[in-house]
Order: sequence, then structure tokens, then C-alpha cells
Amino acid sequence: MSRDEHASESAAADADDQRLVLPDELRHELKGPMGPIETDADVLLEDVSGPLIAVGDVVTYHILQAGRHPDVALVDERTKRQTVDEEIREVVTDATHLEAENPPAEISADVVDALLEGLEREEPTTILVDGEEDLVALPAILAAPEGASVVYGQPDEGMVHVTVTDDVREDVRTLLEQFEGDATWLWAALDA
Repeated sequence: MSRDEHASESAAADADDQRLVLPDELRHELKGPMGPIETDADVLLEDVSGPLIAVGDVVTYHILQAGRHPDVALVDERTKRQTVDEEIREVVTDATHLEAENPPAEISADVVDALLEGLEREEPTTILVDGEEDLVALPAILAAPEGASVVYGQPDEGMVHVTVTDDVREDVRTLLEQFEGDATWLWAALDA
């Protein structure tokens, strides 16, 4: 094996170590909303007073249509495992600033790093995720400052608005500790 092949294999092993995988037995716990559900973005935005993180193409689209740019938006050009309409895709990816890989039903170090970079930026940042962005709402809740809003889609119901508090963070940490994989890298990245 050449040195380059060994380095590549080592990097792949590191990437595998730096991801969390949603176990099948935990899927039911994530089906319920973690906050109130709203169908009108204007009404939802009335309750947003701090930074806003939007997770999902349709959620981001509705927030943008209501005149607010999320501080961080994570999109993957899909909704309910189908490609989003061209209008939604164009609107939500118009100002893509970062890209990250995140396989379905996982949370990768790559997407967490992009999320943290987006939160540090002064200007609104859109992250285009190659894979799936659904579970990134969980590390977003841990990374966001107290009082921030994380908004994600609840299929066929509306937008879930989570106001970040210590209690919500504790609930999310408990959930993430049940994921498959070693979360040490995540806690280190989030200083949690």
C-alpha cells in the first residue's frame, strides 16, 4: 500500500469515527415536534428575537418569503426525500456560502463544522448539504446561543419552532448520546 493510499484510508477511518448514526429504535422519538408548530412564517417570526437557524428547504423558503434571512440555513434541495420545486431550489440556494457532506440518518463532523462556521459569520449563511440535513437541527440547538430559534419542518404539519434553552439543550444531548458512534468529537466541537 502506498503512502497516499494509507493516508486516504486513514482519513476515511477518521471520517467514520466522526459521525453519529441514528439507530432505528430512536426514530420514533424524533417523530414528535420539539416545539410549537406554525404554518405561517410571518406568525412564527413574531416569536423570533435572537439568531435564527433554519433547517430544511421548504422552511428556509417560507422564512425568506416572509422577508427574513436566517442567520444560518441548511438545505439539501430535497423535501420528504423528493427533489424540491425549481422555484424553491433557486430561492434557497441563491446565496449558498458553504457546502458540507452529511449522509442520511447521520450527523457528520463536516456538517457540524459548516454549521459552526456559519454561526460565527456576520452575514446570513446558507449551507448546501450533500446528503441530508434533517438531523442537523439537533447539533444546531446545542450550538446556538441561549434564546436563539431553530426552525425545522414537521412533514405535512408545518414548521417547528424551538427556542434554545438549557432544558432543550439537555434533552437534545440525551438524544444524541443514544446515537451510534462516539460523540466525543461532537462534544469537543461544541464545547459541550
